Amino acid sequence: MADAFEAFLKTLANGELAPVYLLASEEPLQLQEAGDALRARARALGYAEREVLDVEAHFDWDNLARSTASLSLFSSRRVIELRLPTGKPDRDGAAAITEWCKSPAPDTVLMISAAQWSKKHEGAWVKTIERAGVYAWLRAPYLEQLPAWIRARMHAKGFAPSDDAIALLAERAEGNLLAIAQEIDKLAAQRDGGAVGAEDLESLGADNAVYDVFKLTDAAFGGDAARALKILNGLRAEGEDVIPMLGWLLNQLDLALRLSSSSDFASAVRNEYGMWPARQKLFAGALQRAGRGNAHWRRCLAECARIDRMAKGREWGDPWREMERLLVAIAQPRAAAMLLAA
Repeated sequence: MADAFEAFLKTLANGELAPVYLLASEEPLQLQEAGDALRARARALGYAEREVLDVEAHFDWDNLARSTASLSLFSSRRVIELRLPTGKPDRDGAAAITEWCKSPAPDTVLMISAAQWSKKHEGAWVKTIERAGVYAWLRAPYLEQLPAWIRARMHAKGFAPSDDAIALLAERAEGNLLAIAQEIDKLAAQRDGGAVGAEDLESLGADNAVYDVFKLTDAAFGGDAARALKILNGLRAEGEDVIPMLGWLLNQLDLALRLSSSSDFASAVRNEYGMWPARQKLFAGALQRAGRGNAHWRRCLAECARIDRMAKGREWGDPWREMERLLVAIAQPRAAAMLLAA
């Protein structure tokens, strides 16, 4: 529900932290801000050390046990962050998490974050976490709740938005909370609160023609390869890195894969994902261009992982050049075989 985030914040205010937290959300802003809140509370309680474990292909789950075993060498409290992008640990992972929950290390908080989530993710390991600590499924606001969410966020920045301003902001960002938050932050950087009308946001958009990753993915999924490449070049010229872009692109590719496997697209985008109407149209077009099945999206996901390895220096190649190929392949599925095989 939309109030899940507020409910989670209340759990942090109740004395000591739980030994384990599972933060699950497909909305990047919800996941980011929940993690920030937990880290801030941990620092206030004296958790001075932090270790991050990224679960990637062939991840060694013994790393979790080794991290807890090394705690005796240190006197301070520690937060171990286990980043689980797919929200699905393998059998060894589920066993390792379950074992940790049965006997948590002293002076330690295990924070598991999952960037993909649905009812299908809730296995026995999640039940174990619920018994030992806190499980927070941070769903984005439903469409009818979004105006109230925008108004509250703008009030927190000192703004008094008109109904037209809220409607424009919601439509421009197509329900993407992170994009909405960025627009509000841009406004806050220029003004010290006060009344805000639609014309103010229109002016902000004109004065801040900054290419961002949301426009990048929308152009690619919308079939506009030329615009996607132009935006990518703009981001590169602004000094952006490839890796942050890949996170959102991976999220959208995985969503396309799941929608391509859904037996009822209309029901999935409306009821399961609460997708804004404009995004429903965007993905409907992308899936139609890709044709039946999910082979195209699996190939794009594999390429995304390859670019990630290049960007991290784990594989030879130019990640920017390969990103260009991937964006064109997403926009023009018929050219994907040639582009991604080259």
